[in-house]
Amino acid sequence: REKIKNNEYERLDEETKKKLKNKEELKVPDLVKNPIQIKNTSGNNEISEKVLQKFILEDIESFLKELGNGFCFIGSEYKIKIGDRYNYIDLLLYNIKHKCYVVVELKVTELKKEHTGQIMTYMNYIDKNIKTIEENDTVGVIICKQDNEYVIKYCSDASIIAREYELV
Repeated sequence: REKIKNNEYERLDEETKKKLKNKEELKVPDLVKNPIQIKNTSGNNEISEKVLQKFILEDIESFLKELGNGFCFIGSEYKIKIGDRYNYIDLLLYNIKHKCYVVVELKVTELKKEHTGQIMTYMNYIDKNIKTIEENDTVGVIICKQDNEYVIKYCSDASIIAREYELV
C-alpha cells in the first residue's frame, strides 16, 4: 500500500518498466526512482547540500528504500585521500544484491558536467582501493535539484545516473 501511495512504479523510468514487464535482469540504476522523495523536516525549500544530507541522514532507512532493495549505509562524508588532498564522498552505500559500492553525490543545483567528473573520480578511487575482485564495479548516483539529460548523455557512462530530489 505504501509503495502505491508513494507512486513508486510511476517514478521508474520507461526502460525499467519494460525490463520489469519482460522479466529481464535489473541493475542498480534501474531501481532508483525519479524523483527521489526526501523528507523535509524544516519546511524550508531553499536548502544547502549539508541540509539535504542532514534530511537524508535523519531518516536514512526511508532514503535507502527510495533507492531500491539491498542498499546498506556505509558512511557520510566518507574520507578518501587522492594524492596529498583529502576528498569527502557525500554518501557511500553498498548494494548487497548486486555486490557493488554506490557513491552518492548531493547537488542542490542543476546537474553540471563537473559533477560527473567528480563522481567518476570517487568511483574510480573506490574501485581501485576498496572493492575486492569478487565485487562488481562501483555505481554513481547524483541527486540534484534539476536533471540535465545532455550532461548524462555526453559526459558519463551507464554506471552514473542522475536523479532529481523532491522534498516532501
